Amino acid sequence: MLHPIESSARVATQPAARSTTAPVAAQRLDQRDDSPWHTGAACRRDEAGLFFAPSKEPTAARLSREEHAKQVCAGCPVLLECREHALAQPEPYGVWGGLTAAERRVVLARRRRRESELRIPAARRIAG
Repeated sequence: MLHPIESSARVATQPAARSTTAPVAAQRLDQRDDSPWHTGAACRRDEAGLFFAPSKEPTAARLSREEHAKQVCAGCPVLLECREHALAQPEPYGVWGGLTAAERRVVLARRRRRESELRIPAARRIAG
């Protein structure tokens, strides 16, 4: 399924324009404000297979691959934008913004719980 920004696999597989003189973070600062967040993503230099599991991947291999993907994410200048995109869509597969699909489900569940806890006291104040 294609998302408004790009499909899951395309973000990681499209090669980024690379400059030999400026690091990725500096390139990000030079970009126009209206450019999509993913144009500065560190994962654009890596294979999509690092961020998305092959079918029937053994658990040990999956954990190792995910850890390596998270290391790439850790140095990414658009980590937070990527994470929020994956949470908003929500992206069901792959490592996005340094989080696996399972980790994103936990974050979303915590957000829903926090939002519902904030609504309950407000409703009591109105009713009381």
